[in-house]
Amino acid sequence: MLITKIEVQKQNKNRFHVYVDKGQGEEYGFSVHEDILIQFGLRKGLELDDFDVIEIQYGDKARKAYHKAIEYLGLKMRSKKEVHDFLMKKNVSEHLIQEVLQLLTEKNYINDQEYANAYVRTQIHTNKKGPQLIQKELEEKGINHSSIDAALSQFTKEKQIDLAYKLAEKYNRKTNQLSSAELKRKMEADLLRKGFSFDIIEIVKEMMPVQQSSEEEWEALSKQAEKATRRYASYDRNMLKQKLKQFLYRKGFSVELIDQYLQEIE
Repeated sequence: MLITKIEVQKQNKNRFHVYVDKGQGEEYGFSVHEDILIQFGLRKGLELDDFDVIEIQYGDKARKAYHKAIEYLGLKMRSKKEVHDFLMKKNVSEHLIQEVLQLLTEKNYINDQEYANAYVRTQIHTNKKGPQLIQKELEEKGINHSSIDAALSQFTKEKQIDLAYKLAEKYNRKTNQLSSAELKRKMEADLLRKGFSFDIIEIVKEMMPVQQSSEEEWEALSKQAEKATRRYASYDRNMLKQKLKQFLYRKGFSVELIDQYLQEIE
């Protein structure tokens, strides 16, 4: 086939329509980006066979996929798996994706170790996450275990304790609302959810034990009891007393303290 004409697309000045003659007169052949036009030296009068056209169109698809990946990476750092999944959603073939990933890796546009290092720093300083949660998130992003371990080495035990302690400190401000037992449960649950290990949590508890004075415990119980009384206001006296007792016990107050409160309100 012979290239008979090349013209610029009206909607995209960087792409060109290529017309060919296969022996039956001029017809539309294919379209390519300007870069591919130059790469393959396409011009009027050039002879092409079917294999040439396949190679040209493959090159054009590869260029599109590569630039989609570059745009995606331009927003923020991405892992290799994130780029792979993005191109899959764009209906790029697996073979092309692997070519693009290899080229991006060679140019250091994607580097899972650097990505993991930066991700760990961000999660520590910005999102206040513990190592177990960070590890889980990196695994979901396709980072291998050796890269994760290397990145997490910067999150030393001392740094974990320091961060966990700062997160636990907020529970000191709730002493007039919750029982000591409830405070401990909430603190432990919060630190576990944040990705800290039991060992770190135990160290933090020893450093800052959540233990209220008897006056603070009584004040917390009173506040919770008032809240429960409003909730169960429609019950008769005996049922109200039973509901109060159950509610306060679930909140972590001792049976002795609950009985003392119930006697006082009698």
